[in-house]
Amino acid sequence: MLRWSYGLTSGLLLTGLTAAVIADPVDDVLVIDEEIEMMTRVAPPEGHPLSEVISGWHYRTPETRALEADSFQNPGLLGVEQGESIWYTVDGTEGKSCGTCHGDAGESMKAVGSSYPKWHKATNRPINVELQINQCRVNNMGAEAYKFDKSGQKPLTAYIKHQALGNPVEVNLDEGDMQAWWEKGKELYYKRTGQLNLSCASCHEKNNGNYIRADHLSQGNVNGFPTYRLKQGTLISLHNRFRGCIRDTRAEFPAAFSDDLMALELYVTWRGTGLSVETPGVRQ
Repeated sequence: MLRWSYGLTSGLLLTGLTAAVIADPVDDVLVIDEEIEMMTRVAPPEGHPLSEVISGWHYRTPETRALEADSFQNPGLLGVEQGESIWYTVDGTEGKSCGTCHGDAGESMKAVGSSYPKWHKATNRPINVELQINQCRVNNMGAEAYKFDKSGQKPLTAYIKHQALGNPVEVNLDEGDMQAWWEKGKELYYKRTGQLNLSCASCHEKNNGNYIRADHLSQGNVNGFPTYRLKQGTLISLHNRFRGCIRDTRAEFPAAFSDDLMALELYVTWRGTGLSVETPGVRQ
C-alpha cells in the first residue's frame, strides 16, 4: 500500500501553481513521417472530468514536437529497434523467442498497445504489457521474468506498443473486475500525498496548461509510454514516471506493478481514451 501521508501542506507550491503563467496547448497536428496523422485532441469518454482529451505532445516545445514527428529524429526509436532484436532472440529452456509464437509483431501486436491493461484471469487482476511479457517468458519460453526496468523490458515493451502507432486507446472495463480497479485508480488519482499534499489531479487536471518552473503541465495522458525523456536521455516506463511523481510529492512510492500502480495505470489510460498510441513519445 502507498504511504501517502499528509505531513506539511504545500500552500506555497499550490499558490505558485495557480499563479503560474498560463499557456494553452498549441493548435497543431501531429503527423508521423508525413504519413500517419495522429488523433491528439479528442472528445472525452462518458464520465471524464475534462471537456477535451489532449495529448501531451501539444504542450511541448516546437523542437520536441518535431522530434516525435520524424522517426529518423525520434531518439526513442533506437529503443524500439533494440526491442525488435529482442523479439527475435531465443531465450530460456524452451528454445523460443517472442517471434516463435507470435510471428510478425506488425500483425500480431498491432492492437496490443492500444488495449492494455487487460483483465488477467489467472492472477485475478489487471495486467499490463510488461507483466504480459513476463508471463510469456516464464510460462512459454522457460526464461526468467524481467526485473522492473531491467534487461530488455523497456525496449521490448516499446517495440510491442509501437506496433499500435496511430490506433486509438481503448481499455475494456467490462472484463472481470476491471471496473472496481478503475474506481481504485480514480481514488488514487485524486488522493493528495506526501509533505507537499499534492495529487495527480493537482497538476494534470486543475493546472494543466500552466507552467511550473520551466515545465508546461499537460493533462498527463500516457498514450506515448514508454516515452523518451530528453532530460534523462533514455526511454522512461510508465511506472517509473508514476513513482517519480509520487517521490516529488515527498511521499514513499510503491513497488512497480503493485496493486496501487496497476489501478492507477488503468484509470490514467482510460483518461486518454481515443488518443492515438504515440509510443515512443518524446517529452522534455
